[in-house]
Formats: sequence, structure tokens, C-alpha cells
Amino acid sequence: MRKKVFIIFVTVIFFYSNINIGDAATYPGGVSARGAILMEQESGRILFEKDAHTPMRIASITKIMTAILAIESGKMDEWVTISTNAEGTEGSSIYLVGGEKIKLRDLVYGLMLRSGNDAAVAIAEHVAGSLEGFVFMMNEKRNELGMNNTAFANPHGLDDHEEHYSTAYDMALLTRYAMKNEEYREIAGTSSYRSINKDEHPRVFNNKNRLLTQLYSKSTGGKTGYTKRAKRTLVSTAEDNGVDLIAVTINAPSDWNDHMSLFEWGFNTFEVVSIIEKGKVNGIPDEYYKGKITAEYSFEYPLTKEEMDAVKSRLVLYRPPADNRWEEEGHPYPIGTIQIELGEEVIGTVPLRYIETIVEKKPFWKKWLEQLFMATGVRTGG
Repeated sequence: MRKKVFIIFVTVIFFYSNINIGDAATYPGGVSARGAILMEQESGRILFEKDAHTPMRIASITKIMTAILAIESGKMDEWVTISTNAEGTEGSSIYLVGGEKIKLRDLVYGLMLRSGNDAAVAIAEHVAGSLEGFVFMMNEKRNELGMNNTAFANPHGLDDHEEHYSTAYDMALLTRYAMKNEEYREIAGTSSYRSINKDEHPRVFNNKNRLLTQLYSKSTGGKTGYTKRAKRTLVSTAEDNGVDLIAVTINAPSDWNDHMSLFEWGFNTFEVVSIIEKGKVNGIPDEYYKGKITAEYSFEYPLTKEEMDAVKSRLVLYRPPADNRWEEEGHPYPIGTIQIELGEEVIGTVPLRYIETIVEKKPFWKKWLEQLFMATGVRTGG
């Protein structure tokens, strides 16, 4: 069989003028953190970073991974029997008692709002059967998310292992992933939660995240952390006018102020701009494709006002074959792409689909009748 080869042709469409630009806007302030990052949630664009890829101890922001694994386990409505091992966990606690039964969902609220280390152990044992099994799950998810400078050795972040660390960038990746989960967003953004165990013993969990509960009205959630070796760590999220940001600080004496200052700068400096709209692509000069190409999804990106004049979109399509094979076999997918560039950097690619013309196929008997009527001079159209 002869291989089908199609040559690609390129049409360049400039939606904006092409000018040279430097890096993204520079944050004018400083941060107290040893490691920090500000990321736009939808695109993953890094707006600010400081030693964001340097591995450091992370304390209880570890529990973001523990929470999302618990949620994804599908066991949130199951009753968990608390082990004596979980009861005796040191550090911050929701005061679990060995033998009591409590819903996994309530444990996750206790984990995220009160930073319960005993809840972390109970979650790990129930979801994976053992602490060791859960740590394996944590590191498998780490690999899946591309957290390349991270190692997990426990579900809570206590300083009981040397090989337990991450980076500001990796924790932003994890948070970006977790924030796509509706239940995680709800838990992380809850100020207070009332839990009742199977013996109807109530507990009230008030969130330790002061950004959410007191300091910052745009806060949508996050996780606090502290150990003697890691110092203060904080992951937080915020939203303003449809822009969602993630901030991470590690070893930050003034983390509340770091986060509020970074968020305000981000909201005031960047705007999420719609660059490609989902649907029919207009302005294609080629007659074969004119009015026949659709973008599969929209593309939006955070930009400064100066950067808006530096975005260009490059349209790439297959050259149509000389014969009618596409009409017979269907057009390839994707038929091409729109590549979005900011200066010299490719910031996104949107696949394109050819809008197929549906041709009604007449049944054999109808074709036969039409031929018969034509032969006898009888019209079929009325």
C-alpha cells in the first residue's frame, strides 16, 4: 500500500503587532520567604519566583497531597476505625481516640482546617492499609504531576524523616491540580466545620488559615505549616475578577504579608486575556479552508498591558491533497493548530477541526425510482 504523505503549509495570522519584549513584570517588593512562587492557576504561568526549585522542608503543607489522595480514593463516606498508632501521633492534633469511628470526610476536614497529624495517620492507614503503602501512593502521585524535586516520607510533614522535602514550584503544581477538584476546593475554603463521630461525639474544626478567616477577603483557601526545622510554610489561593492565583512560601517569617502583597501585585498587574475563542476560525485566506475550520477550545492567558501587544498567533494547516481522498475518507484530526506565541516563547497550542459537510445518502430504492422516472419522463419533484 502506498503511504499517504501530505505537505504542511503555514499561514501566519498576527492578531497583535510583533514587538520585542522582556520578561514578565517584575514584582517591586520583597518576600521574607526563603523559597516562594506566585502562579496563575488556569495557565500555570509563573508570575513571580524566588528559589522556587530549591528543595526545602515543607512541614504541614504536605497535607495537601494527603487530602487529595483521600478525596480521590472514593472512600470519603466510609467510617474509619482509629488505631492506637494514629491516636499517639505527636504535634498538632484533633484528639482522636483509639477505637473510635469517624467518617473519612471528617478526618480530611480535621487534616486541612486544624492540621491534625493524628488525622493524617488515620487517613493513610484507611486509604492505603498502612503508612508505608500511603507514602508509596504519595510518591506515585508526585511522579504523575511532575513534582521532580519532591520526596514524601510521611502523610503529615513532621520532621521524622530526612527524605521529606519539596519546592515552592512543586507545591504550586500540586495545588493547581488539587484546585481542579470541587470537593478539595470546598474543604480548603471552609472556615469552620462540625464533625460528629459514630458515638455522636462532636468536634468543631476552626481553620488555622488566617488569610481565609480574617486577613484577606480574596482568599479562597490553602494550608498552613510549621515545624522547628521547616519554619513557617504556607500555600494559599485567591481570586479577584475571574483571576485565580496560587502563592507558596517556604521558611517565611512574615508569610501572611508575603501572600497578601504578592496577590495584590498579581491582581493589579496581570489580566487574563482571551486570545483564541472556541468555534469557527475566521480570516483564513485559503479557499479550501475558508469558513471550514473550528478551534476545539478557547485559550486564555494572564498578560500585562505591555505584553498584550506582543502576542501573535500562528495558524498551521495540512495542505489539501490533489485528489478527493479527504472527501471520501474524512479529514485528518487535528487538521492543524493555532500556536500562540509571546515574544519568542510558545505559550499555547489549540487543535483545529475541519467542519465536515454531511451529504445525505439516498437509499438504493429511491435512486432506482428516480432513474426509472427520468427514463419515462416523469418528474419526482412535484
